Amino acid sequence: MPDHRRIKAPVRDGPPPHPETQEVFYRLFEFAPDAIVVVDQRGVICRANAKTEEMFAHSRDELIGKPVEALNPERSTEKHVGYRSQYLTEPRTRPMGASQELFARRKDGSEFPVDIMLSPLDTSEGKLVLAVVRDITERKKIEAQAKESQEMFFRLFEFAPDAIVVVDQQGVIRRANAKTEQMFGYRREELVGQPVEVLIPDRFTERHVGYRSKYLHEPRTRPMGAGLELFGRRKDGSEFPVDIMLSPVEAERGRLVLGVVRDITERKQAEAQARERREMLLKEVHHRVKNNLQVISSLLYLQSTYVADRGTLEILTESQNRVKSIALIHEKLYRSEDLEKLDFGEYVRDLLADLIRTYKVQQESIAVHTRIEGARLGIDTAIPCGLIINELVSNAFKHAFPPGGTGEVWIDLHPAQDKRYVLSVRDSGAGLPRDFDWRRSKSLGLKLVTDLTKQLEGEVQVCSDAGTTFTITFAELQYKERG
Repeated sequence: MPDHRRIKAPVRDGPPPHPETQEVFYRLFEFAPDAIVVVDQRGVICRANAKTEEMFAHSRDELIGKPVEALNPERSTEKHVGYRSQYLTEPRTRPMGASQELFARRKDGSEFPVDIMLSPLDTSEGKLVLAVVRDITERKKIEAQAKESQEMFFRLFEFAPDAIVVVDQQGVIRRANAKTEQMFGYRREELVGQPVEVLIPDRFTERHVGYRSKYLHEPRTRPMGAGLELFGRRKDGSEFPVDIMLSPVEAERGRLVLGVVRDITERKQAEAQARERREMLLKEVHHRVKNNLQVISSLLYLQSTYVADRGTLEILTESQNRVKSIALIHEKLYRSEDLEKLDFGEYVRDLLADLIRTYKVQQESIAVHTRIEGARLGIDTAIPCGLIINELVSNAFKHAFPPGGTGEVWIDLHPAQDKRYVLSVRDSGAGLPRDFDWRRSKSLGLKLVTDLTKQLEGEVQVCSDAGTTFTITFAELQYKERG
């Protein structure tokens, strides 16, 4: 039986190899991490190392003397014989079956993928072929997983429901998916190599270039232009609203930016319809509240026609004025395009006209002046502010001037510092009595002024020199959802 424990060094010109060199060759052969099989020109196995036994589950005694095709799947035996014959005509170190998938066969018949490197050997035993066989099962698994991941990412990219555009650091489009073609009306060939601004309306181009530069200094996954309305531009020049999510991607050629673009036309239409429905409902609410308050005002008026007592009649009239001042706010909001804010200057002028009619004020005797600057107030602020004006102007009409006397009333409202407003109601009348403490007054009107100012989180100052002036400083109340 041949000695398979040793492989002799190849024949070279010169003296025979040193025994230590022979030992080195043996160790390289025997303990190699790959299977090594030495085959003669007939295709018969002459040598095999320990890894061959492990890989193929054959003992060396079972392999030596057998044709090397014993290690190949039966379906490839004929091809292998032909390849071996071809190799012997041009023996050189090279991979076997380059670009082909090769498989080996274990003793139990199971197969596994391999890479094989062939090298010719000139030995004292003649010309042999050394085959280094590497089990690439794990590599194939990794490659298959990588291929599967690639395919999955390709499908996620290509068939995503949103447009996906990959842009380099110069703002040039490098990739685009099918949805991008559909959404923007371009073929991919028309987009790749173009600046990404081709997809943006002209009026936003300069802003976008600046935003892109800023993003590259702090790249992270985030929505583009948070809080801004964004638009895309189709090939035909038409525009549509979009949401854009940006993500940095590290690639071999440098950092890229992946932009996911979503057409939100339908969402915007739904929001507009919802907003329209909400406004219609809110208008209806204001209309109904105004009607109900007018009914209450009418009831108070009817009740007053049955009252002879002057004090009671005055109470009913004042209550009617208060109800009408609130109803007027709802009337204004119902007729306004803006349901959130009230043109307070217009409201005050109408309120004063109504008070002048109620108290039968002769305008040639008492002149009323208003100066309302930049005041658009929400309903939560407008109602208490309107009631304060109603009380103070009513008091001026009733108490500031003697019967048949003349004078003036000024209503001033203007913005102050720290987003606050200053309301001033002044008359040129007789003024308050010296010993009069308005804060402790039993007058319902003045109590209302105090309470309503607290509701506005404001402060009241009263001056009674040359008439009476009430100055109220307050901030507009922020709307809060009622729970």
